[in-house]
Amino acid sequence: MANLDPRSRIFVAGHRGLVGSAIYRALTAAGFENIITRSRSELDLCDGTAVDRFFAAEKPQFVFLAAAKVGGIHANNTQPATFIHDNLSIQINVIDSAWQHGAEKLLFLGSSCIYPKMAPQPIREEYLLTGELEPTNEAYAIAKIAGLKMCESYRRQYGFNAISVMPTNIYGPGDNFDLETSHVLPALIRKAHEAKVTGSNEMAVWGSGNPRREFLHVDDLADASLFCMQHYDDAIALNVGVGEDVTIRELVETVRDVVGFKGELVFDSSKPDGTPRKWLDVGRLTALGWQARIGLRDGIESTYAWYLEQGGALAAE
Repeated sequence: MANLDPRSRIFVAGHRGLVGSAIYRALTAAGFENIITRSRSELDLCDGTAVDRFFAAEKPQFVFLAAAKVGGIHANNTQPATFIHDNLSIQINVIDSAWQHGAEKLLFLGSSCIYPKMAPQPIREEYLLTGELEPTNEAYAIAKIAGLKMCESYRRQYGFNAISVMPTNIYGPGDNFDLETSHVLPALIRKAHEAKVTGSNEMAVWGSGNPRREFLHVDDLADASLFCMQHYDDAIALNVGVGEDVTIRELVETVRDVVGFKGELVFDSSKPDGTPRKWLDVGRLTALGWQARIGLRDGIESTYAWYLEQGGALAAE
C-alpha cells in the first residue's frame, strides 16, 4: 500500500477544478505538508514537453490526476473534438511522465459515463466495454476509457502503481455554474436562483425529468480518493458513489425547495434526456471500508450557500 506521510511530495493535477480543489482541501486538512500544484498558466498539461520538464524537476511521489476538460450535455455534444483531444493529451502526458520520473503511485479520476448507455443497474465495474456509449458524451467517455486503460497497461507492462476511480455525478463548492457548460445540478441551482430573484412564475428544465441519476458530493469524492490512494492497489477501476439515485424530477424539486423558488417547473421533453439511468454498484469500495457521508439535500444546501457567497449569477434580493 502507498506509504503516504505528511512529508510525501504529492502533485494534485487540476487543483483549481471542482475535484482537484476538494482533494487539495482534504490533503491539507489531513496534515500533508508538501502538496505540489500548478495553475494552467504555469503548466499546460496538454504540452508534453512542459509536463516532462515539470516531473523531472519536482519528482512527485504521488499524483492525483484530477485535471480534465469537463462539461454537461450541451458542452459535450457541441465540442467533441475539444473534449477528446484535451483529455487524451492530459492523460498521456501526466501518466507517462509520472512513470518516467519515478512516481510511486498515481490515482486517475475517471467518470461513470464510461459505462454503456443501457448497462444493467446498478452498474458493476465489469460492465465496461460491454455496450454502446451515450452518444452525447461519447468523445469524453472514450478519452476517460483510454485513461484507465493506460493505467492498466502501464501497470501490466512496467509495474507502475496506477489506479483508477470512476465517480458518479459530482457536485459541490467550486462547481461550474455556467449554463452553457455546467452539469445538471449546478445548472438547476443557478436557474432556480435566477427564477427566484427575478420573480419568474416558472422554471424551464431540460428533458422529461424521468432519467435517474446518482449524485456524490465532491468532498466525499476527495475523501474516497485519499482512502483509495492509501488502501487500494488493483488494476480494475473502482466505482465511487453513494449507492442510491433519484429522478431528475425529484432532484429539481429538492433544488427548488432549497433555493426557495415558488414557481412552476416546466419540463421540455424536446431536449435530450441522456442516459436513462446511471446508478453505480459501490460494493467493492464499501467492502474496503469506505462509504459516502454527505446526504443529497445537505449537499445541495451547502453548495447553494457557497454559490451565494460567490455572488451568484444575480445578486440575491
